[in-house]
Amino acid sequence: MCTVAVYKTKDNYFGRNLDYEFAYNQTVTVTPRNYPFSFRRMGEMKTHYAMIGMAFVQDEYPLYYDATNEKGLSMAGLNFPENADYKSEDPEKDNVAPFEFIPWILGDCATVKEAREKLDRISLLNEDFSPELPLSPLHWMISDRDESIVVESVKDGLKVYDNPVGVMTNNPTFDYHLTNLANYMAVSPRDPENRFAGELGLRPYSRGMGGLGLPGDLSSASRFVKAAFTRMNSVSGETEAESVSQFFHILASVAQQRGCCEVAHGYEYTIYSSCCNTDKGIYYYTTYENSRISGVDMHRENLDASELFSYPLIEEQQIYIQN
Repeated sequence: MCTVAVYKTKDNYFGRNLDYEFAYNQTVTVTPRNYPFSFRRMGEMKTHYAMIGMAFVQDEYPLYYDATNEKGLSMAGLNFPENADYKSEDPEKDNVAPFEFIPWILGDCATVKEAREKLDRISLLNEDFSPELPLSPLHWMISDRDESIVVESVKDGLKVYDNPVGVMTNNPTFDYHLTNLANYMAVSPRDPENRFAGELGLRPYSRGMGGLGLPGDLSSASRFVKAAFTRMNSVSGETEAESVSQFFHILASVAQQRGCCEVAHGYEYTIYSSCCNTDKGIYYYTTYENSRISGVDMHRENLDASELFSYPLIEEQQIYIQN
């Protein structure tokens, strides 16, 4: 499954772990302002905000997993099986296929507030990209510097939740995850106090017992709690290096190691982790085999162009021998 987070020091950062049992040929992809997006029901968006993110480019179309536009608005889609429910065409709505959802929002919106206005009119259309690429069941987190929301298309309609914790994982629905946090309200980054029974005289038996009681398994509910705690208690300097490093540490707290989560077709693992400086448009990433941080700066490309810029991931581990 997956985890997404937003984090702010001097600049704002947005990124995610993509956890799955196999990878597509994803690339860091910059879509410039004049690349024409052709939507299945909504015509053509000939000009729009430029964006950068991780995408599987198919038939010259960027199928974004996550992206940030030049105004700093960010969006990521995460697996949401059993709950995602897409609709038939509604003549009263803007009918957008889920694989078009990220460019539909990021191409036209600069803030979460503007995205909310588009969400009031949208219906997520039950239409595959192609016979070979059927729809994925997804829900989405949308963030800017000031706020985050979660969007879920379920059987009883489109739900938009305020997201005060700045993270999201997978099933169940987002309202469950917020309620579930109450089970961990006693968790603290400080050493625990004895509230079990005063007469027992219990005391910490080691240093480093902050966070006692946090879950450690790989379920989406547990990852939500762990990521929320880590992100909301995380302390970082304000330099780019410190901020980016800390963001990857937040994601690492809920990363999946190959062999620990068996699924039908193999083992789920963290295929890549990303961190985008949404103020500067720099997209950083690591992969499962390569822990060195690589980056692509969207502003080094011609953002008035009309063709995609794609950078294959550097997958091979890069080890520095010091002597």
